[in-house]
Amino acid sequence: MDRIKRLSYEILDQNRSKFGENFTDNKKLLNDIAIIRSKGLKNEIAGYITKFIKKENYEEENKQSKKDLSNEDDTLIEEAIESETKPTQESEEDVIEVGVESTDLTETNESTDEKTQ
Repeated sequence: MDRIKRLSYEILDQNRSKFGENFTDNKKLLNDIAIIRSKGLKNEIAGYITKFIKKENYEEENKQSKKDLSNEDDTLIEEAIESETKPTQESEEDVIEVGVESTDLTETNESTDEKTQ
């Protein structure tokens, strides 16, 4: 296993950008880059490189998603703090005037109809 890791790291140091998450593509690329006579060893190296690249990409995605979540949490906290510190403004619907009588529109319409007759 040490030999596979060592060889894989040596190959990745020189050609990291060429390798991807597909095993068969990595195996073909490995044929072009290095001369490995043993089919089993070549498959193990290509498999380790594939596993390594997938793990690296997975960790990067997790790191990015955690960063995004922490940014969202920060904005939610900031919004909560802002809403607590701002005085609440009353809208026209919320204002209740004391001492003002409300008249029903139907009563006003009936009284105007009676006056016109």
